Amino acid sequence: MRSTLRFAPGLALAIALSALATAVSAQAPSTLRVVSLGGSTTETVFALGAEGLLVGVDQSSIYPAAAEALPDVGYYRTLGTEGILSLAPDLVLAAEGSGPPAVLAQLRAAGVTVVAVPGGEHPRAAIDKVRIVAAALGRASDGEVLEASIQADLERLAAMPLPSGVAPRALFVWGRGGQTMQVAGSATGAQAMLELAGAANAIQGFEGYRPLTPEAVVAAAPEVIVIDADLLDSLGGVAGLASDPALAVTPAVQAGRVVPIDVLGFLGFGPRTAELAIDLRRALAER
Repeated sequence: MRSTLRFAPGLALAIALSALATAVSAQAPSTLRVVSLGGSTTETVFALGAEGLLVGVDQSSIYPAAAEALPDVGYYRTLGTEGILSLAPDLVLAAEGSGPPAVLAQLRAAGVTVVAVPGGEHPRAAIDKVRIVAAALGRASDGEVLEASIQADLERLAAMPLPSGVAPRALFVWGRGGQTMQVAGSATGAQAMLELAGAANAIQGFEGYRPLTPEAVVAAAPEVIVIDADLLDSLGGVAGLASDPALAVTPAVQAGRVVPIDVLGFLGFGPRTAELAIDLRRALAER
């Protein structure tokens, strides 16, 4: 049986950072040609002030807006080797889930350094991404500044009380099809963000993201609806939600407690994680 070495998270990150320091030492950081895969990875590059190194990004890299002007190498989970190699990158920053694995192997075989950027659906994941990306770009000092900023925001968030002292029940909606809504159950990044902001997930009967029937929406009785801003617009805003018989009877819609969010940033656990959670905490306090 093949044995597997397991490291404590902190030790694993330290080992990865040490390996990255060795990998970038042979290349002057200012001359790196970088392809970034994954929206939160690209956000991190920009937050570090290193966007000038980017020669390409994937389709999920839509924030900040300047990222959309860069060459597009396709969706990070269904990549092709030729499109990436045509940009002559020295370094590919690959978010968790990037692939297929054979494409990443081909890039490495072609002499491209491929750095795996960790995922995770918790605030610490944002800081881990900063450390890995900053080390890969040779910008450790910028990474320390950004990490301190994120940590300060997390501490500020922790000090913000809820007006009632009780976490409101929130329904997270990220899609709609037919007569059902796609919502977040337990063990999801959405639930982690709701809880970070001081809300409780109104859906606890299943894990992951699933469609919810009108009857289940009524039974959940959410006090707040947190919804993708673009989806809310497509549904006609709060008035559009109120025209749905199931949503109309929920405490959230009756009280007008609907909070639009940037769903990619909200679920990306990148450098804006604490900032977006603070925004939601404030929205909860205002309603």
